[in-house]
Amino acid sequence: MKKTATTLADGRELIYYDSAEGTVRDAVDRRPLDAVATSSEIRRDPLLGDAVAIASHRQGRTYHPPADECPLCPSRDGRLSEIPDDSYEAVVFENRFPSLAGDSGRCEVVCFASDHDASFADLTEDQAALVLAAWTDRTAALSELDQVAQVFPFENRGAEIGVTLGHPHGQIYGYPFVTPRTELMLRSAVAHREETGRNLFEDVVAREIAEGDRIVLTGEHWVAFVPYAAHWPYEVHLYPRTRVADFRGLDDAARAEFPQIYLELLRRFDRIFGPDAPPTPYIAAWHQAPFRAPGREELALHLELFTIRRTPGKLKFLAGSESGMGAFINDVPPETAAERLREVASK
Repeated sequence: MKKTATTLADGRELIYYDSAEGTVRDAVDRRPLDAVATSSEIRRDPLLGDAVAIASHRQGRTYHPPADECPLCPSRDGRLSEIPDDSYEAVVFENRFPSLAGDSGRCEVVCFASDHDASFADLTEDQAALVLAAWTDRTAALSELDQVAQVFPFENRGAEIGVTLGHPHGQIYGYPFVTPRTELMLRSAVAHREETGRNLFEDVVAREIAEGDRIVLTGEHWVAFVPYAAHWPYEVHLYPRTRVADFRGLDDAARAEFPQIYLELLRRFDRIFGPDAPPTPYIAAWHQAPFRAPGREELALHLELFTIRRTPGKLKFLAGSESGMGAFINDVPPETAAERLREVASK
């Protein structure tokens, strides 16, 4: 992999990731951009104890532009975009409309491919491996920033999720705090260690493998399953079989197998609701251990992939119980969801 860093016209960092070492990236951002002005502020909720980012500048962010004005496509045919070059493989750059900025963290955009009409599931295995390398590299780089406590790579896919740019891309949030979900996982993992002397995540994976009825697919180095108490209609967790804290801990064998496993999982998601259904909206959320939190060594890198679609034409809304009390109600039994995801395996 070759990594080429450059600066956009307004001073933001952009990094090209290329599979060929000899690739040259010397295009210059010629747009007349003003410096980025942000108003990101972290406030603490006194009742719940969690942090909320207040970012009013995001009201003016790009919203559903036509395809020929997509800011994530390469710069070509006289049209200038966020990516100065006229082609690319994978690119990471600082978000122009970040939720977190400065002392309040960092937000980055990850473009998976230059093809506007592709999705992650359309990538080749080599392209998926390059994205994994980019996630790993950014996790390592952001871990060195004092204002970043935890790194969260994720992909929102589909208008139903709230995606405002159709180009295949994800994001990376560098939070200045440990997120509420991670705090809950830390608490559970530490308590499990005190009660059993074992690691919670290793026990969860071992239970799913032993019971088997919620397993979706397995490899030599990865395993995917619908969790026993799934929150969402179709939800899959993907773990490396050897527990690591974050992307940096994956060995060469796990990295080599990852593209095949992940692409198959995403392709199955698109087949859940039948061949005539539109692409399945989903969130792909990569959980990594925070860098300096007590109990970090108990956590495990894993993916939580889920869709808000519960059946063709119907969405799972977070209504009173979920939004008001944080208590989920799932309409699809996890065992049924796992069976369906096994049925739609690639032939």
